[in-house]
This record gives sequence, C-alpha cells and structure tokens, in this order.
Amino acid sequence: MFWRGVLGYLPVNLAQGLVGLLTIVVFTRLLSPADYGVYAIAYSAMVLSHTALFTWTEAAMARFQAQARERGETADHMMTLYRAWSILGLGFPLLAGVVVWLAPLHHDLAVAISAGLAAILFRSCIKLVQERRRADGEVASAATLDIAQTIGGFAIGAVLAAMGLGGASPLLGSAAISAVCLAFALPGELKLFRGGHWQPQRAKDYAAYGVPISLSLILSLVISSTDRFVLAAFMGEASVGVYHAGYSLANRTLDVVFVWLGMAGGPALVAALERGGKAALVSTARDQASFMLLLTLPATVGLALVALPLSELLIGPDLAQGAARVVPWIAVGGFFSGITTYYLHQAFTLGRRTGLLMAAMTFPAGLNLVLNFALVPRFGLDGAMWATTASYAVGAVASYALGRKVIGLPLPLDTLLKAGLACAPMVAVVWMLPDMAEIPELALKAGLGALAYGIAAWLLDAGGLRTHGRTLMRALRPGAAT
Repeated sequence: MFWRGVLGYLPVNLAQGLVGLLTIVVFTRLLSPADYGVYAIAYSAMVLSHTALFTWTEAAMARFQAQARERGETADHMMTLYRAWSILGLGFPLLAGVVVWLAPLHHDLAVAISAGLAAILFRSCIKLVQERRRADGEVASAATLDIAQTIGGFAIGAVLAAMGLGGASPLLGSAAISAVCLAFALPGELKLFRGGHWQPQRAKDYAAYGVPISLSLILSLVISSTDRFVLAAFMGEASVGVYHAGYSLANRTLDVVFVWLGMAGGPALVAALERGGKAALVSTARDQASFMLLLTLPATVGLALVALPLSELLIGPDLAQGAARVVPWIAVGGFFSGITTYYLHQAFTLGRRTGLLMAAMTFPAGLNLVLNFALVPRFGLDGAMWATTASYAVGAVASYALGRKVIGLPLPLDTLLKAGLACAPMVAVVWMLPDMAEIPELALKAGLGALAYGIAAWLLDAGGLRTHGRTLMRALRPGAAT
C-alpha cells in the first residue's frame, strides 16, 4: 500500500511543488514586502484557528475510517464526524467576526485575516473528504482533489493580487477553490453516511483521540508562527515579508517531499497495524523511514548550498537578499520538523496515545517562545531563524523519546549515516563550481550535486537503495500489486 501511494500521490506533489515555487515567484512580485508580511500574518492566524477547532475531526477520519469500514460501521462513523463538524461550523463565523471586530488591527490586516478565517470552513470540510478517500485507498480521487485545490487556489489568488486586493488575495483564492471542490465532492460523501446515526459516545472517543492531536499541532504552529508575530511587533511587517519569503522557499521545498511520503505513509502504517499487527508495522515503518531519509537529507543540504542563487531566481528583488540568509537555517529546521511530523508522531496516533503527543511538543513550543523574545529584539531575522531551528531539533528528540513508550518505531541509523556520507561528495562538487548567472549556476550545482549524491548513495547501498529501486520498477509495471 505504501509504494502504491508513493506512486499515486507523485503527481499531487509535483503539482504542489511547482505551485509552491510559483506562489513565491508571483506573490513576492505582485505584493509589496509589507503586503506579503500581511499575508504571512493572516495565513498564520488562519492555520492556527483551523487547527484549534477542526483538525481533530480530520485526524479522527484518518485514523478510524479503516476500522469503521472493516466493522461495517462507516455510516455511523461518518455521520458522527460530520455532525460534530457541523456543530463547530455553525458557531465559528460568529466567533471569528467578534474576534476580528475587537482586535486592534489596521484595515489591510483585518481584511486579510477575515479572508483567511472565511476560508477555514471550506478548507476543513474538503479536508474531511480527502482524509476519507485516503483512508479508503482511493488514491486517484484524493490526488485529483489536491491538484485542483493547489492549482486553482494559486490561479485565483494571483488574479486577485494583480487586481490590487493585497495580502488577502492568496487566502481568498484558497477559499474560492475549496468551495468549488466541495460543491463537486460533498454529494458523493453524503451518500456514504445515509442512514447513519449520531453516536455521542463515538464522538467523545474521537474527540479524546483528536483533540490532543490538535493541541500538539497548535504547539507545533507556535514554533512555526510565533516568529512572524514577534518580528512584526519589533521590526514591522516588511521584515515579516522578508522572513516569510525565505521560510516559505525552504519549508515548502522540503514539505513537497515530506507531505508526499506522509500521504502514502500514514494510511499504510494504519493498514499494516490493523491487518498484520506490530511485526508488519515495524517492517513497513522501517521502509518508510529509510526512504524518507534518503530523499530529505540531501534535499536539506542541497537547499543550504544553493540558497543565494535560488532566492535570487525565485523571490522578488526587494526580498531576495534577506530571504537567502533565512533559507539554510530553515532548511535544517524543516528537516527536523518533517521527520517529527510525518514519521515520529505516527507512534502516538497509531498507539492512540495522543496525550503524549501533546506533551512531546510542549517543551519545544515553550522554548521557541522564550528564544524568540530573547533573540529577535537583539538579532532580528537571525534570532528568529535560530530559535526556529533549535526548537524543531528539540521537538524531534522529545518526540522520539516519548514515542518509544507507545510504539517503538524503528529509527534506521545506518541509513542516516550512509545518507550523510553520501552528501559529502555533493557538498564538495557544489563548492568547487564557480559563481555565475542565476539559472546556469542553479542548474549546474543542483544537477551535478544530485548526481554526486545519487552515485555515492547507490555505491553505499544506503537504506537498501538498490532493493527499493527494484521494488519501484516492479510497481511501475501494469497490473503490479504492492
């Protein structure tokens, strides 16, 4: 199931990767640094609000759909989740309106935050649809929804930005395309829970599982979002725009890989545990962790090596130089964050010990707050990126230590060591190449660096690379089962 998902979700992540880069290219040019900073702050507020209120229902859908299907309880399961979502959805607009009205926000920021909050209902409901499809192995339909939202949201947002709607434009684009996708997808979902019943005890069980996940994600968002608010308070919204541009370039580039593997990996781990027990889980998890390290470690090192030409190529000239300073540190932080979120945290969700998941994120989130308020006033952008990277590293250690108390997911240190060794020739090759025009320099350094890493990893057989290569070739054959 994992390798089928890896192949099936590849188009989604290619689209997300391309659109993610285009988003940076387009919006850092269509928006001023201040407007881009407004967008960054409003986006952070949207994600925090979404996570606080609705993510627990999405997490419960992802974890319990397979179990409900096996037991013939799909209708009751889905009815309970959608009813819970509806109760939250009815009260949210009023709450959001009061908060925006009372908050001391200037006009542009108030409009952007309102647009982000309005997008939440559509984004969350379509997320329920996607999680159900992923859990049921409907790779093609889930992938189609992702691609439509990714491309459509970007296109609409870019048009609105060109029309002069400022920092609210990307968020309005996201709301519009989510509403369109929901109009097409929701009728089919409604048929699946026709005849189902609202079950209060089931809802309580789902909340007991999902709410700690939401709280842990909020703590994670504290790490990824606090820096924007502190920078805005001490240095202004233009500095937030510079920081967010560099952060987005590093984080989104890595996230393409991590989200891709997470889409395939999460359902595969649940299926392995439900059908084959712990032995099957450990085998599947080891494959996933090895493959994840093989792809993301060189990507992290590569991003740090080409930060300047990449920033100059993709980010608007008003933001590029400052953003290039941010990219290497956030790339390292993004590596720790991705490994933590898409692999180490699976131990808590699979073992249904999500309270420990919240505990694992409490210390790094608190550390991030302390470091940001201590470092940003003195060091500015440098302080923000140092705080973020340190906090993600501490979070990875805490999650691994506590996760072993629930389910001992394997950590393939041999793969980590060999992948690290294989990065050495990549670094040497890139450092030996001269500076030149942006596109030739980036193409030459990225291409030759990746080739050097690939050859070294193959010779070292890092993570059983040769075996995985044969497995993927078999999976690509028509009618192959994985």
